[in-house]
Amino acid sequence: MKRVIIVGNVSEDPFAIDVGHSFGQLADISDLISLKNFANGEFCPRFISDEQDLSGIGEKLAGATVVIVSANSDSHSRQSLAMRNFLIARAAKDNGAEKVVLVEPDLFYSAQDRGPLPAHGRTAHPRDLKDFKKFDGQPFSALMYAQLLKTSGVDAVVTVHNHSRSVQDLFHTTFGGDFHNLLPSELYVDYLLSSDIVDAGPYGRNLVLCAPDKGAVEFVNRMHEGLGLAEAGICIMTKERTGERKVEIKVAEDSPTPLEALAGRDVVVFDDMVRTGSTIVNCCQVLRQANPRRVLFGVSHFYSSEEGRENMASNAIDEILTTNTLPTILNRDTQGRLRKKMVVIKIEKWIARFLQQYFGHENSASRRDFYAVDMSSKNPRWKPTIRG
Repeated sequence: MKRVIIVGNVSEDPFAIDVGHSFGQLADISDLISLKNFANGEFCPRFISDEQDLSGIGEKLAGATVVIVSANSDSHSRQSLAMRNFLIARAAKDNGAEKVVLVEPDLFYSAQDRGPLPAHGRTAHPRDLKDFKKFDGQPFSALMYAQLLKTSGVDAVVTVHNHSRSVQDLFHTTFGGDFHNLLPSELYVDYLLSSDIVDAGPYGRNLVLCAPDKGAVEFVNRMHEGLGLAEAGICIMTKERTGERKVEIKVAEDSPTPLEALAGRDVVVFDDMVRTGSTIVNCCQVLRQANPRRVLFGVSHFYSSEEGRENMASNAIDEILTTNTLPTILNRDTQGRLRKKMVVIKIEKWIARFLQQYFGHENSASRRDFYAVDMSSKNPRWKPTIRG
C-alpha cells in the first residue's frame, strides 16, 4: 500500500488535522512536519526525521505521496498560504516524495479566472470588449497560480465546487487531468433527506429547488437527480439589467416551476458562493411573493463579512445551509446574528473519503458516515443529538 502523508500548511490547523484523522493517519501532523520561520520572517518547512539517522539524507520521503491540506486561516492571508504551499511541495519533492497532492477546498485565485487577452481563459459565453476591459491591466492570476503550483512540485489538485469553467479547464490542462472538483451535492441531498430542515412531502411534492441564475442550473439539476423525488420542483431565476446599476431578478420564463406554484412549499436556493448576500436576498424576496412555507439558502463557500451578515439576517431567508470550505464560518462570532439560522456541514470526513478512494484505501464505514453537522443552540432545530 502506498505511503500517504497528510500535512497542513498552518500549524495546528483543525481542518487538516481532522482530514488526516478521518483518513486514518495515526501520527499527529505536528510530528510529521515543522512549519517554522527564520528570524528574517521567511517560511521554511521541514519534514521531520530522526536527527541521529545520517542515512538516506534527502530520501526520507522516497516513494511517498504527500497531501497538503490548504484551508483558509485567520492568521495568514491567502497570498501567504499560497507561498507556503509552494515551499512545502518543493520540500516534499526535494526529499524524495513521488507525488504531491494539494487539497484546497476553496481554490485560491479563482476570481481572476480570465485576463485581458482572448487567450486568457475559456468562458461559457463569448467575451465582448467590456469583459476584456474589466481585466485590463490585471494578471491572469488563476493560470499563474496553477503554473506555480506545478513548478513547485504539486502533481494533483483537489478542490470543492469551483464555479469557473475557465479555472477548471486550465487546471485540468496544467495537471494532465489530475484535477478534481468535488461537488457537495451528495452532502446536501443526505442532509435534506435525513434532517427536518425541509418537509418534502410525498414524492417531494412540497419541495422546490431553485437556481438563482443560469450558472447554478447544472448544480440544481444534479441535486434534483440525487434526491430522487419525482414531484420535487425546479425553479430557475434570471437577472436582467434595467439600468446602469440596476438589476431585476425574476423567475425565468422557461422555469419548469413558475412563481405561483411555490405557495405553501419549501424552497431551497442553491449557489456556489456568497459574499455580500445582496443578490441572494433579492432573489429570496422575489420567491417570498408566492407565499412559500419556507425559503432556505444552500451555499458551498460562505465568505462572512459584516455586510453579508447584515443582508442575510433578512426575514426573506429562513435558514442557511453551508459547508466549512472556509473553516472560519464555524466560529460563532464570525456567524454573528446568523448563528440563529445557520447550519454548517463539516466536510473533513468527506474529503478524507475521497482521498481514501483516490488512493484505494476506502473502507465501508467511510461510505456511511461521511460528514458532521455543526449548528448553534440558538437555531430552533438544534438538538443535543445532532449527527456527527
